[in-house]
Amino acid sequence: MPDPAAPENPPSGGAPPSSGPSACGGRPKIVAIGIAPLGIISIGIVPMGVISIGVVPMGVLSLGAVAMGVINASVVGMGILIAGVNVMGVWWVGMEGMGPYRLGSPSGQVHHHHNHSSGQGQPNLYAYPSREEALRKAKELGCEGAHAMGSLWMPCEQHPTP
Repeated sequence: MPDPAAPENPPSGGAPPSSGPSACGGRPKIVAIGIAPLGIISIGIVPMGVISIGVVPMGVLSLGAVAMGVINASVVGMGILIAGVNVMGVWWVGMEGMGPYRLGSPSGQVHHHHNHSSGQGQPNLYAYPSREEALRKAKELGCEGAHAMGSLWMPCEQHPTP
């Protein structure tokens, strides 16, 4: 049983493990590696730092499977500028994504609708650069009017609900 009157610092004079350089509330290491490392450059399972590389990285620049950060490259991720398979960001590039600006898209913006009832899962892209194009498509679809979606126009007065 530990002695309650014993000093918190080990005899060598080092700090207790809970206040070490990469613990929460402590100073981050320059390079940290581990399960949940905290460092300027972090590599691990759930790395946290300015540059984070790992399975679930969280940092300003994040590289990994499921990433969160300002700039990301990941399979699934969220950020300001992001590249990946299924992503959500302000500026994004990927197979599927959400956000106002899809990089590499002719109009710079894409809006997806998914027809869940057909089972096909293919997106229907009904976003047009002009109101006139959206009105023409509305007639084809059997609805009236058009509505704005960001800087694009979509057919029908109301946005469809899934």
